[in-house]
Amino acid sequence: MGERTRNQRMVRHYEHDELTYRINGAAYKVHTALGPGLFEKVYEKALCVEFERQSIHYEQQKRIRVMYEGVEVGEMIIDLVVEDSVIVELKAVKELLPIHEAQLIAYLQASGIKTGLLMNFNMKSLKHGIRHFSN
Repeated sequence: MGERTRNQRMVRHYEHDELTYRINGAAYKVHTALGPGLFEKVYEKALCVEFERQSIHYEQQKRIRVMYEGVEVGEMIIDLVVEDSVIVELKAVKELLPIHEAQLIAYLQASGIKTGLLMNFNMKSLKHGIRHFSN
């Protein structure tokens, strides 16, 4: 690879880029139609409708067992798992906090899924409310 000029920006490539692109597109469509200010569950249901329209396979409210030294000690409930490859954690909050990121990272670790999207729909522009994680 040659040297990059000052005007070229570094672009990260993640596993499942094409799928996350489709997920983000669906989320932008939902956000454009509904705007900020609604409850998280409203965005989740609307996103599921959009996934179905675009033939994107998903599981909603997927339960993951939490294990400690071989013993089940609890469970986590993931908002959406898309194509068995990407976790989508939805929020409708004033701002994303480190605890929201930690929650998604815990989901990634417990599930064995490597790619996650944290989306905050309570933003004027959704592009400022999406964070991409790779475990």
